[in-house]
Amino acid sequence: MNFLLETLQVIVMSIYYNMEAFVRLFIPPKNKNVTGEIVLITGAGSGIGRLMAEKFAPLGVSLVLWDINQEGVKETSRLVKEKGVTKVHYYLCDCSDKAEVYRVADQVKREVGDVSILINNAGIVTGRKFMDAPDSLIEKTFEVNTMAHFWTYKAFLPAMAANNHGHLVSIASSAGLIGVNGLADYCASKFAAIGFAESVALELLATGKDGVKTTIVCPYFINTGMFDGCNTKWPLLLPILDPDYVANKIIEAILTDQVYLLLPKTMYLIMGLKNIMPVKLGILLGMYLGAFNFMDAFKGRVKKVE
Repeated sequence: MNFLLETLQVIVMSIYYNMEAFVRLFIPPKNKNVTGEIVLITGAGSGIGRLMAEKFAPLGVSLVLWDINQEGVKETSRLVKEKGVTKVHYYLCDCSDKAEVYRVADQVKREVGDVSILINNAGIVTGRKFMDAPDSLIEKTFEVNTMAHFWTYKAFLPAMAANNHGHLVSIASSAGLIGVNGLADYCASKFAAIGFAESVALELLATGKDGVKTTIVCPYFINTGMFDGCNTKWPLLLPILDPDYVANKIIEAILTDQVYLLLPKTMYLIMGLKNIMPVKLGILLGMYLGAFNFMDAFKGRVKKVE
């Protein structure tokens, strides 16, 4: 194609996609049927991981639950059985350990089958200023929040790609979109997780594997205990999110193949402003929203896998 023809094509399709997005504001897409899918959730022993497992339970899926806390993941298994799931398998797995991820992944393939919906949810936060954080905790943050995604993708994506069917879900954070004072290592790990998920999604599209969907979730801070003590300056604009609400929105995003989910909705506006504002104005807005003081009273669960 020549330049003019390709440019015209981009303009026409831009109009079409914008109209499609506008229509979906009023007519949401139908939920896909996930009956029979094998859903693996990391960090399923508590918090959002447990809640997502409970939401999936009545949908006819087989659940595979991973966590570093054996009692926690065992309790999640019990709860999802009460919610109606008939096939649930739980495994003790330290997602920061590549060898262990591969070993447990092989066990899952033998005992359950090929995972078709992978939800990378496990995460930790140190809650310390960069210069106060020990090297070991910084490394652990990246091992859990970022590198674990590489290893789970390596383990389960080949089968999805071969079948051109599956769904990759990255539970990231709004802190992976905008830096936050006092969260240098956490923000960096979440920025990396988002970049990784986006790049793999493009690789899949470039190779014609459009049946493997991607959802990237970027919530503001959630009231799970991970960020205990932190507060928000303007709760009407940026509320500390209710875990059940977040879990419901994530399941909805997966069922409708939504690529990006930012919570609350004001995050879409903030992200748009970040990309067009002068830097000094962005800093002023950050101060106004409390981004410089959010972690001042942090007393959350350091090194807790969520």
